[in-house]
Amino acid sequence: MTKRELAIRISNEMKLTQLAVKQVIQKTLDYIVESLANGETVELRNFGVFKVRTRKARLGRNPNKPEQEVRIPAKRVPDFKPGRIMKEKVEKPL
Repeated sequence: MTKRELAIRISNEMKLTQLAVKQVIQKTLDYIVESLANGETVELRNFGVFKVRTRKARLGRNPNKPEQEVRIPAKRVPDFKPGRIMKEKVEKPL
């Protein structure tokens, strides 16, 4: 599902304009990204938790020259842990 498809579904269900819904969705995503960039955790009840974690520096290998080691620096990456309700719905057998 794309952002546009999501906006259309919400718009039809809530009787709002697609433009207004799309702006709300985009602003929500912008605030989530902004919070993560500031190192904050974003918790959406019954959905999940977004947070930033740090990957340790490590040694990797160049796939074109396996004998050559490459230093991979530490970096911050976004992480998501689904909430209980989401897990239950996704894990339900087809």
